[in-house]
Amino acid sequence: MTKAELIEAVARSTRQQKKAVALTLELAFDQIARAIRRDKRFAMPGFGTFSVRRHKARAGFNPRTNAPMTIPAIRTVGFRPAPKLKKGL
Repeated sequence: MTKAELIEAVARSTRQQKKAVALTLELAFDQIARAIRRDKRFAMPGFGTFSVRRHKARAGFNPRTNAPMTIPAIRTVGFRPAPKLKKGL
């Protein structure tokens, strides 16, 4: 599902204008992103939890030259679905 499809589905379900739904979704996702940055996690009961995951630096190689290199440590966002969501898949 794309963002446009989500907006369309919510607008149809709530009988709201697409512009209002788009703004609401944009604000909601902005607040979720802020919560993840600030608290390092965001939990939505029945849906799942977004959390910051850290990957350590590790040895690797450049696939073009086959030269060894160090892959730097990174932080990324991971998602763990709630049992209720997993059950429906």
